Amino acid sequence: MPPFDVPEGDPFDVPEGHPFGPHNLPYGVFAPAGSETRRVGVRLGDHVLDAGAAAQALGSPYASLLAHPTLNPLLAAGRTAWSDIRRALTAWLTVPSHRETITPHFHPLSSVTLNLPFEVADYVDFYASENHARNVGQIFRPDSPDPLTPNWKHLPIGYHGRSGTVVVSGTDVVRPSGQRKAPTDSAPLFGPSTRLDIEAEVGFVVGAPSDMGSPVALSSFRDHVFGLCLLNDWSARDIQAWEYVPLGPFLGKSFATSVSAWITPLDALDEARVPPPPRTHDLLPYLDDSTEDPCGYDLRITVTINGHTVSEPPFSTMYWTAAQQLAHMTVNGASLRTGDLYGSGTVSGPSPTQRGSLLELTWNGRDPLDLPNGKRTFLEDGDEATLTAWAPGPNGTRVGLGEVTGRVLPPT
Repeated sequence: MPPFDVPEGDPFDVPEGHPFGPHNLPYGVFAPAGSETRRVGVRLGDHVLDAGAAAQALGSPYASLLAHPTLNPLLAAGRTAWSDIRRALTAWLTVPSHRETITPHFHPLSSVTLNLPFEVADYVDFYASENHARNVGQIFRPDSPDPLTPNWKHLPIGYHGRSGTVVVSGTDVVRPSGQRKAPTDSAPLFGPSTRLDIEAEVGFVVGAPSDMGSPVALSSFRDHVFGLCLLNDWSARDIQAWEYVPLGPFLGKSFATSVSAWITPLDALDEARVPPPPRTHDLLPYLDDSTEDPCGYDLRITVTINGHTVSEPPFSTMYWTAAQQLAHMTVNGASLRTGDLYGSGTVSGPSPTQRGSLLELTWNGRDPLDLPNGKRTFLEDGDEATLTAWAPGPNGTRVGLGEVTGRVLPPT
């Protein structure tokens, strides 16, 4: 499509209640049909606005930030720029006098190629759901009087992952191979994972960096974190089980992490902010959020396998908030970089239909799921896992989060 043709359909004709209406406006990076040139895009309904081209056409002082093949320059610009650009975009998309100027810069969503929206700097994954942690403890330590480890209520547990294997939604995932050893095996074996799993998570994207040696306080969360997205932390449970003692996950996690093509700004989620669950232990001052604004989020996630819903985890139940995770991640003086990504950890609710991993849903394979195309304990080759979600928005609307989907390919 030539860049200045008016796209099919009226991009402003967004049905009332659409989860990607002008109250949302997530950012992504796309290539128009017939082009490999990557552009910063903003989603409105089922269209994508070329944000850089629109900004240039309207003489915006922020045009240069939006004229890149990645979101990183925008992320690095900081909170004032984020808020100013969001206000401008909202005006461009709602004030009738702008329509003639920006309409040529829309593209049908179905015609574009969506890319990884930002260059990932570091990747950290947490373990912040008490329901998930209790389920895992009961599965692997059934005789323990407390399924939680002694440190769990005192700090957000996490591990450093591999940023180079973070991929955009729609990317196929090759079944990983590695060492595994069942309790009955006399020695470890090498081969493809037989217990490939998903983890329904939320990822937080860091924009403004911090100086090495300077911890980031709870109150500075929104000064550094630009937005969030859905995240699937693919997990090879058999490889993970053999390798993780004493240093934690490694090859069982590092082969792929899928993220949405759309990053939802925190400013779009003000109506979804909720307090975290009540604390049962006193927290050290740097994690004590009792006097802070609520930093939990009411996100309603749906997990499907091959199009069949298997779980609906509620993010509002997460014990540790993203602000606490950021504070803990930097309390030792570790610096933040633009493009840092950190995952919430598996989101699981209190009921069996709200568990965010197959490990929990099948209780480590004991209770297979009945799907239309057969029973499942863990993922088989050809299976496709998809995460979708929404959050409450202003005036009874819903804020949609970009989906995360990935299909399992046989091992190479």
